[in-house]
Amino acid sequence: MNGLAINDIRRIIENRTITASAPCRIDMGGTLDIGCFYYPLSFLNPCTFNIAIDMRTRIEIMPHRPGYIRISSRGFEDAEYRMDELPFRHPMGLMFAIAAHFHIDGIHIDIASASPPRSALGGSSAAAVALIAAFSRILTIAGQPEIPLERIPLLAHAIEEGVAGVPCGLQDQLAAAYGGINAWYWHGKGADSLYRRHPVASEKGRTCFKAQILLAYCGIPHESVNINSQWVQQFLSGKFRSHWAGIIRCTNAFIDAVSVANISEAVRQMNQETAIRLEMTPDVFDDIGNLLFETACNNGCGARFTGAGGGGCIWALGESGDIADLKPLWESILSKRGGAGLLDFDIDDEGVKICD
Repeated sequence: MNGLAINDIRRIIENRTITASAPCRIDMGGTLDIGCFYYPLSFLNPCTFNIAIDMRTRIEIMPHRPGYIRISSRGFEDAEYRMDELPFRHPMGLMFAIAAHFHIDGIHIDIASASPPRSALGGSSAAAVALIAAFSRILTIAGQPEIPLERIPLLAHAIEEGVAGVPCGLQDQLAAAYGGINAWYWHGKGADSLYRRHPVASEKGRTCFKAQILLAYCGIPHESVNINSQWVQQFLSGKFRSHWAGIIRCTNAFIDAVSVANISEAVRQMNQETAIRLEMTPDVFDDIGNLLFETACNNGCGARFTGAGGGGCIWALGESGDIADLKPLWESILSKRGGAGLLDFDIDDEGVKICD
């Protein structure tokens, strides 16, 4: 902290609660934001698509006893450890790793998410982005340089990948940082920029787009590392390379269709991409997920799991009338499982923000 006295930090935290929040996302073309995919497939123009949604993850930093970090989050047991004993192999390991990076102790980090726990909406990455923004705010109050916005998602991703011990994508952190509806084109570290951001819809287009989407929580949490690990291992061993080429083509075509409001073509590409994923890993959907997908297809809509699937959320896209017809059908299917149901959301244009 460039010689900043820890007492100065403690005074700041004792005198105010530092709060930051960042949005979750729904997505298409995920996994292509992982380097082991986009480097060898760079000739195909790999990209992902995501929509930031206003189911925000909020971080509050409050005073706690010196030398300790306490973290609380809905859906998890509270955890408290000494600064020099923070566990990174822990359900809150990413948050502890970020706290260790800034090396500010005597704090209680409270995490509140509007999304269900482990819902495959990128909540942990949103929490990481919000926490880094909150620490940046503390440092700026103390007269230290602010962390530029463009560096926040990169730092969040680097720490997450470091503690996860497996390749991780970057699209969740970018959606949390910038908000909006975006395509992300992956160039890698050998290019002038790691990625290129392309906003997909105008403000008017976003308003219409919201009426063309449903979002369902399937009632069971996801384990993205399991399916992501399968995809990574398959790809590294040389399997399903043509499938991934097909996923890239579908994602590019989907983005092009959404950009010109050609929803019927976007639906076609979305369902084709989902079908390719199902060929590689049938367990991205459980029985409820398969029924939601089939019902969407049979009613002129597209459907896809969020994140890496295996539980969590599924989103549907279609013309407004088709989505209106699909809604009660999905509600009926979801009513068969406790905790499942449609989620109310809006498109979030703000990205990460400090709530002073």
